[in-house]
Amino acid sequence: MSLSIYLTFDGNCREAFEFYRAVFGTEFVVLSTFGEGPEDMEVSDADKDKVMHVTLPIGSNVLMGSDNSPHGPPVVVGNNFSISVDAQSREESDDLIGRLADGGTVTMPMEETFWGSYFGMCTDPFGVNWMVSCDLSA
Repeated sequence: MSLSIYLTFDGNCREAFEFYRAVFGTEFVVLSTFGEGPEDMEVSDADKDKVMHVTLPIGSNVLMGSDNSPHGPPVVVGNNFSISVDAQSREESDDLIGRLADGGTVTMPMEETFWGSYFGMCTDPFGVNWMVSCDLSA
């Protein structure tokens, strides 16, 4: 199991991650936009160039981020991050999100995604946002 920090921005994710890339001297593993999503994902022309996901390695860790989803709540600076957990199995993913959300809220139930993961999100009883993911190709 591994933990990573996931940052959410209000339209300036690319600018922020270009800054982090320059600071840490590493290259993006992934940089995709909402316009590159599946055809059935409704995205306005204004949001197509916004970052849907970026991954930047820093040492033995990764910093991940995105611009706020066009369908998500507004970004509140100070609460614009999640802790991302990579689980080893669907069962471990279900267990983790169930325990983390106990007394909190599941904000996205665990489901298979178009990027090949079993993925879900929750807010724990202390207001911390979590993302739980299991790579289905493993």
